[in-house]
Amino acid sequence: MDSRKYMSDAIRTESRDFDAMNTRLLDDGVKRLLHAGIGISTEAGEFLDALKKHIFYGKELDRVNLAEELGDLFWYMAIVGDELGIKFEDVMERNITKLKARYGEKFSEEKADKRDLESERKILEGQAFN
Repeated sequence: MDSRKYMSDAIRTESRDFDAMNTRLLDDGVKRLLHAGIGISTEAGEFLDALKKHIFYGKELDRVNLAEELGDLFWYMAIVGDELGIKFEDVMERNITKLKARYGEKFSEEKADKRDLESERKILEGQAFN
């Protein structure tokens, strides 16, 4: 499945019943982003919880659960992508371009500490999200 089809299929299962939300001052787009942001945080916490159980409590590493949480993260990211009108491929490409500018071909702690955020921002702004 390519990411465009995934995004299209994923957002079909999204509830947009914002009447229940006590956020009358926010437009629906911001509500979608807020819902997705909270969901991403929640699912990331569930991913970490599975790792915690393995590392600190000696439970078997539940790779099936980790993959399921990753899928849930994708679902919420599909909402963000749809709301911002961007494709996963564009985000992935832009991210790699930024990382290459930051590190070249290989990570180093020195380059991580001495990031040129202004140049990175120009890279991100120079590639339109369309």
